[in-house]
Amino acid sequence: MAGEATHVNTLKAGEKGEVKIADDVVAVIAGLAASDVKGVASLAGNTTRELIGRTGFKSLNKAIRLTVENGQVHVWLKVNISYGYNVPETSAAVQDRVATAIETMTGLTVSEVNVRVNSVVMEKAGTQNAQ
Repeated sequence: MAGEATHVNTLKAGEKGEVKIADDVVAVIAGLAASDVKGVASLAGNTTRELIGRTGFKSLNKAIRLTVENGQVHVWLKVNISYGYNVPETSAAVQDRVATAIETMTGLTVSEVNVRVNSVVMEKAGTQNAQ
């Protein structure tokens, strides 16, 4: 398509043709995987799983940056951690979950997942007893 700005990765060509995955798709996979980790309140810009599902990549511009070169994925994520969770453990869980999701769903190899904790989020009043 003329004017298409999205980078596309071509995977192994099969007998029936080739498979192409846009970088935006890889970013959405990373965002959904990160938001699934217990202790992650949201991605930067208060991007939640529900918002990603409704708007796709457009909601991830502040939270995720990635590059894919020669089948190697490099990811930079910004997350907001819920108060009370161990930051290093939660960040390590994000790294593992994101790498596993991208590799399982796309066949690409994840070289690095860099996590930046943007903030700590307190529970809203009235939600503490909801458990």
